[in-house]
Amino acid sequence: MPVHLLADSPAKLTALRTMLEPKFAVTSEMLGGATVQRGDVQALVVRADLRTIENICALKKILKTLSKVRRRIFLVDETAHLHVSQAYALGATRVLLGPVNQARLLAELAEHAPCGSAPSADARGVQAAASIGEAALASMFTAVATGMPIDAASAKSAGSAIADSIAEHGLSDWLAAVRRHHEGTYQHCLLVTGVAVDFGLSLGVPKADIERLSSAAMFHDVGKAKIPLAVLDKPGRLDASERALVETHAVAGYDVLKGNSLISAEILDAVRHHHEFLDGSGYPDGLCAETICDLVRILTISDIFSALIEHRPYKAPISREDAFAILQGLHGKLEKPLVAAFRDVALNR
Repeated sequence: MPVHLLADSPAKLTALRTMLEPKFAVTSEMLGGATVQRGDVQALVVRADLRTIENICALKKILKTLSKVRRRIFLVDETAHLHVSQAYALGATRVLLGPVNQARLLAELAEHAPCGSAPSADARGVQAAASIGEAALASMFTAVATGMPIDAASAKSAGSAIADSIAEHGLSDWLAAVRRHHEGTYQHCLLVTGVAVDFGLSLGVPKADIERLSSAAMFHDVGKAKIPLAVLDKPGRLDASERALVETHAVAGYDVLKGNSLISAEILDAVRHHHEFLDGSGYPDGLCAETICDLVRILTISDIFSALIEHRPYKAPISREDAFAILQGLHGKLEKPLVAAFRDVALNR
C-alpha cells in the first residue's frame, strides 16, 4: 500500500520512513517544501506541530490536493483537546496520541489496508456524513478549548446530515462506518447521534423532533472539551476524584451553550440532564420521574447503549445483544416502555 508522509522536520520524516519502509511503499515531503511526486497514495501519515499557523496552512494546501485519500493518520505528541480537534478539523481519520509507536502505526495501517474492492456508493455516502459530523465536533471542541464562540449552525447542520444518512442507509451501516473510521469522544458523539435518530425514526416521531434529537446528541458531550484527555482516555477504572471530574461535563456543556441564541431550551435541558435517572440517582441535579422530559429519556438510552458498543483503545465493544440486556437490567432508572421500544433499534436495525 503506497503511504505518503508529511512532516515539519527532516528528523521526523527520517524516523517515519525508518518505521514504515520495510512494510510499505513510502513517499514523503516536508511541509512548506517543494512539491514532490506523490504517486498513487492510499494513506497519509502526518507528524507536525499543530500549534503553528505555518504548519496548519501548509497542511491545508497539501491535503486539498490529496482529498481522495481516505486514510489520514495524524501523530500528535501533545495529549490535549486542542491538538486532537485541530487534527480532525484538518481532515484526520485517525489520531494517534503520545510518542510515536512503530507497532501501533504499522498495525493501524495494516488493519485498514485496501482489500481490492472500492467502497460502494452507499458506504461513501455514510462516511461522508460521518466526516461532516466529525468536522463539526472538532470545530466545537476547538472553540471550547480556545474560549471562542461555538458554531452551533454547523453542528445542527451536521446532525441533519447524519439524520438523512440514517434514514437512507440504516443504523447498522452507520455503526460500522463510525467504529471503523473514528475514535474517542468523537466516535461516541457520532454513535449517539445515529442511535438517537434511529430510535426517533422507529418511534415515528415528527421530523422536527428528529432534528431536536440529532442536535441534542451532537451537543450532548461538548462539556468534555473541559476534561483532560488523560482522564477521558484513561486505560482503566477512574478513581473517585477522576469520576467526579468527568461528571462535571454535563454542567460545563450547558454553561458553554446557554448563551447561544441558536440553542433551544430543550436542547440545553438534554445537554445538562442526559445522565439523570428516573429514580433520582443520576447527575448533576438528581432529577427524577416527571421532571425528566421525553427528549432526555430517549437521549439517555441512546447514550448508554452507544457507550457500551463503542470501541476504545482500552475497552473492547460488547455486542448489541449484551448492551440491550444491560439496558433492561437498569430497573427503575430508565422508562421501561421506552427500553422495550428500543429493542428493535438495538437488535435489528
